[in-house]
Amino acid sequence: MIKILVSDPLSTEGLKILTEAKEFQVDIKTDLKPEALKEIIKDYDALLVRSATKVTKDILANANRLKVIGRAGVGLDNVDLEAATQKGVIVMNTPAGNTISTAEHAVSMILSLSRNIPQANSSTKKGEWKRSKFMGVELYGKTLGIVGFGRIGREVAKRAFSFEMKVLAYDPFLSKEVAEELGVEVVELKELFAQSDYITVHTPLTEETKHLISTAQFGLMKKGVRIINCARGGIVDEAALVDAIKEGKVAGAALDVFEKEPLSADSELLKLDNVVITPHLGASTEEAQVNVAIEVAEIVRDALLGRGIRNAANYPCLEAEVCRVLDPYINLCERLGIFAGQLIEGRFQELNINFSGEIIKYDLSPLSMAIVKGLLSPILKETVNFINAASLARERGINIREAKISKEGEFVNLVQIEIKTDKESRKIAGTLSANKQPRIVKIDDNYVEASPLGEMIVMANWDKPGIIGSIGTLLGKHNINIAAMTFGRNTLGGKAISVLNVDSPLTQEILDKIRKLENVLEVRGIRI
Repeated sequence: MIKILVSDPLSTEGLKILTEAKEFQVDIKTDLKPEALKEIIKDYDALLVRSATKVTKDILANANRLKVIGRAGVGLDNVDLEAATQKGVIVMNTPAGNTISTAEHAVSMILSLSRNIPQANSSTKKGEWKRSKFMGVELYGKTLGIVGFGRIGREVAKRAFSFEMKVLAYDPFLSKEVAEELGVEVVELKELFAQSDYITVHTPLTEETKHLISTAQFGLMKKGVRIINCARGGIVDEAALVDAIKEGKVAGAALDVFEKEPLSADSELLKLDNVVITPHLGASTEEAQVNVAIEVAEIVRDALLGRGIRNAANYPCLEAEVCRVLDPYINLCERLGIFAGQLIEGRFQELNINFSGEIIKYDLSPLSMAIVKGLLSPILKETVNFINAASLARERGINIREAKISKEGEFVNLVQIEIKTDKESRKIAGTLSANKQPRIVKIDDNYVEASPLGEMIVMANWDKPGIIGSIGTLLGKHNINIAAMTFGRNTLGGKAISVLNVDSPLTQEILDKIRKLENVLEVRGIRI
């Protein structure tokens, strides 16, 4: 008998899918303390959670029977993905279940903000009748800027069109051709800030998007702009937003998510009349709760019964024997994608993947999936997984081509990717070392020997004396230790590539200082 533990509340429609399967024993035990979950998890083949249950490394250490974790929702910050992967546990989420609910909530917030509906409702219920106090604005003819044009962003755009709004979109992976087909104008972020009357964000919270909208960005915006955030707390700098509202730069804001939740009772946001606040209700509709419950139940059921794996965040390979061979290459390919995605500039248009060597006798689709997932992950975070990565890339107009090369090459096995954007084209090649560790062996036309791991600096420079000393001295002054360093050049004194692994995080200030060193042409900070 396959045993399933449901540790967070799940709708009856989802539970029914599992309880009706004769192969399953389903136990519903909510509000478990970590110690209790750690004790009983050893008896289960699958675990279904929402956001309350924290699946830590400590709990997974005791989960010797566990095969699948299903998360009813998008975020996976309550699951230790690395520990689950090491344990061989497949982790799946439901990235599409909340789409309509969140999009509708964002539009509701836009309307409430424009017509002062919450404030007017509260005033009228107090017995007041202050029509002039709640003068609103129309959406008709206004410009809506959407930051992040994935599933939710697109649904918001569809609804904005019904109000005859002009829609601008910023998304690093969205091509102009796809944007035109959808009726939106794709622009750079600064242009979106400068032109928009309303700005709504629909992007995951990453190091790159934390405080994406802050003091400097408010300075670029129109006076009277309105800000909406139903995505993740922290994308909008709340302190900077309060200042911008008080200064009159921002006419108002509608927020469903916050940097710290629940929102503190003494928050400055609560003191501002032109701020609409809801307690993280984006996915809180009856339909959304049913949708994610049904979806997570179906994907867990199918995975346990051998019907295929969908929405896997950490496991693209299906056959055990093949996995043993390809797993190190899947790791390599995901790291190549993450590396390339942070190295290149511009909007992605084309991805060419070439495989050569002994591995071409296998089905290499898991490797291609891993590359695309890695490429999209720095921006899309948990919304992209091994299964949906190719689909998300196609939605954004990125053409993917895969080829197997049978002729003998310099390496026993080699994975080479070529990425083309609207600004440049770059090539990165990788292989495995003798102990099956991933290595980058070529960047463009330069041979290197770099480990795609941790904090990295990739630098284009002229091959002149003193480069090693100057960068070593600079990093030393900032107490940053160099763990490894590799160089590649084609001609003496010509353009070269330097790749450094360092032991500490890199700030923009340090990267700017490196960029100013003599003979340095370009610098990128990369985190894997």
